[in-house]
Amino acid sequence: MSRRPRDAAVEAATKSAPTYTALGAKGLLRKYYLNGEAGGGGVYLWASEAAARAWYTPEWEARMEAAFGARPVVTYYDNHVVVDNETGQVRVENA
Repeated sequence: MSRRPRDAAVEAATKSAPTYTALGAKGLLRKYYLNGEAGGGGVYLWASEAAARAWYTPEWEARMEAAFGARPVVTYYDNHVVVDNETGQVRVENA
């Protein structure tokens, strides 16, 4: 894989965005579309790990592999602290 041209990346992301907008009711807070030399992907911020795991099922993996020709890799991280320079805040989980 390689980096898509910007216009192609924006077109693909815009086309799939309604799928992720609809996931707001299921706990998806934010998705960042990625486009780089190693290919594409996303960073997803979920309300909980359980909400994420409910979406990333074996069926989802099969659909992604069929669509993109590669098995997706999902890695889970905890996010305890956020530096938000847009709002001038540092947010600490459960603080």
